[in-house]
Amino acid sequence: MGGWVVDHRRSLTLRILFWGTPAYAVPTLTALVEAGHCIVGVVTQPDRRRGRGKQLMPSPVKARALELNLPVFTPERIKSDQACKDQLAALAADASVVVAFGQILPKDVLEQPPLGCWNGHGSLLPRWRGAGPIQWSILEGDAETGVGVMAMEEGLDTGPVLIEERIPIGLLETAHDLGQRLSQLTATLMVNAMPLIEAAGPGSEPERMKRLKVRNQSEPSSYARMLNKDDFVLDWSSSALAIHRKVMGLFPGAVTTWRGKRLKIIRTEPLITRLQDQLSAEARSLVGRWDTGAHPAGKILQCIDDLGLVVSSSGCPLLIREAQLEGKSRSTAPALIQQLGARAGDQLGGGANTTQSSV
Repeated sequence: MGGWVVDHRRSLTLRILFWGTPAYAVPTLTALVEAGHCIVGVVTQPDRRRGRGKQLMPSPVKARALELNLPVFTPERIKSDQACKDQLAALAADASVVVAFGQILPKDVLEQPPLGCWNGHGSLLPRWRGAGPIQWSILEGDAETGVGVMAMEEGLDTGPVLIEERIPIGLLETAHDLGQRLSQLTATLMVNAMPLIEAAGPGSEPERMKRLKVRNQSEPSSYARMLNKDDFVLDWSSSALAIHRKVMGLFPGAVTTWRGKRLKIIRTEPLITRLQDQLSAEARSLVGRWDTGAHPAGKILQCIDDLGLVVSSSGCPLLIREAQLEGKSRSTAPALIQQLGARAGDQLGGGANTTQSSV
């Protein structure tokens, strides 16, 4: 190990500069504080206008940081904000922790803390580098995902991985549900990583990585690109499983049309025989009732008062359990059926504007 010796007398309380923006990052910030680390500052995106009233609102991380009485920094673009970079350098952090900050950190920022910059990333790297790993893991039908604590470098999520943990993805799990599980796992792993990072001590990047016995990423990788409004539109000629994955992965924004109005499809179950052990008991009772692919795509096959709408696809049908009609509230059966005035033989999709809506 090149003469390096761990000094076990050193404190496990680190001076940490935290970078994060969405609700996903809040559990990690809270966990680091509860673990006794000194958060010298919190860097987050500037306040944005949100909601129907377009009021200026702080990020979830900023709101939590203010509750914890932590200093907050909100650079519009950290790369070009030298004054902010100088302020952050003056905080003399031992390490930076980054969880879904939303900006790429430049080299001079990455090199500031002597113990490095560490990112909690919601995928099993190199699977799904980029901004939307949770959504894409569901959209592409991954059986599992996880969290990696990665040493940051200038490339996009290309750094070596210190620790990681895998979790299965449930068939009926939405991106929101999965994100909550991963956010808690990120918090746990980041707290677990801090003693390792502290014990490795400062030094050159190669030396520190050797001491930490990190795993370098291999190729190929997948890029979790930013989603656009066309991604949210459901194609009923796809398979029931592909439609279901889009509903779960883009929760709660997948859209179709109903009699000229936008209809958000919020929760579904694919009525597929080989997956029936993963369905709800109610949905399992419906599997096999209809001939596969024998009906026009998007046709309502049955309205079931206590379950929802059974709709045809290119193969097995799909059960819609929750939806939201434009201008209405989210509804489940029987309210959904009554709200739509739906009957067997009616058609979903086609012939209207199906771009993403705020309903």
